[in-house]
Amino acid sequence: MNQSVPGFVILGFSSLGSFRYPVFAILLFIYVLIITGNVTIALIIWVEPRLHTPMYMFAVMLSFLDICYTAVTIPQTLAIFWIGRVYISFSGCLLQMYFFHSLGITENYLLTVMAYDRYVAICNPLRYSTIMTPKSCKNLVFLCWLCGFMSPVTKLILVSFLPFCGSNEIHHLFCDLSPLLHLSCADTFLNVITDFVINSCIIILTSAFIALTYTKILVTIIMMNSAEGRRKAFSTCAAHITVVLIFFGSVAFMYVRPQSVYAPEYDQLVTVNYTILTPLLNPAVYSLRNKEIKKAIKKYIQIRGTSRRL
Repeated sequence: MNQSVPGFVILGFSSLGSFRYPVFAILLFIYVLIITGNVTIALIIWVEPRLHTPMYMFAVMLSFLDICYTAVTIPQTLAIFWIGRVYISFSGCLLQMYFFHSLGITENYLLTVMAYDRYVAICNPLRYSTIMTPKSCKNLVFLCWLCGFMSPVTKLILVSFLPFCGSNEIHHLFCDLSPLLHLSCADTFLNVITDFVINSCIIILTSAFIALTYTKILVTIIMMNSAEGRRKAFSTCAAHITVVLIFFGSVAFMYVRPQSVYAPEYDQLVTVNYTILTPLLNPAVYSLRNKEIKKAIKKYIQIRGTSRRL
């Protein structure tokens, strides 16, 4: 490593002044909602045998990813709002950046796999049980995690060799590539190009696959004879499409652009969207609107209520 500073001071929204305390309370409340919502979804699916299908098992993995994803950044962001600034070592900064990118890319791949699951369920329903077997689902999830944690390695290695000989203040909510490149006192052209190519390939390829998949799904739904069948097919796909649009839209605005175009205020606002709002909306959009999950929650509440009366 070629760093010249032992660590960085993360300032976050330093211009808020005394307003950072109400923001801290709001963010803490949102974080509790994120954890509660995702844990509830995971537990309901885990304890309800009828929900032990590939679609819902992928939903559990999505909830788990959102919990890990937010745990990497939100606790530190809360500390920034409460204290005003947070110090992080150079190695800790790189680790935070690595895990944040790895978990985000893993979620990207998982959403792609979930689109494939819906494609098989709607376009090849008779072969669904033979294609989406428990073993194949586990292999797909493992592949998502493997590719997710391998993809940012090149970017991490390149950043680790950059010298930082000026200011060590990061005007961001956590350690990310854009603010680190902005602070470096060396030529970051290779880092910028590498990051742009990797991010573009991942997002463009996965979004193109999802778009092609849903095109085929849409054609299949339109050709269905039953109006009830079309309605059910649309309802199972609508939630996933909404989550995909929120996630891919936010990430594309942030990362599919040259990192040399650096605007701290813009980056922080976009970051709030995909690090806080997306994990908050995922349980409500993807799971809590699902009739099967709502039935399972009602059933669990009734069982708890009955047991307490006894």
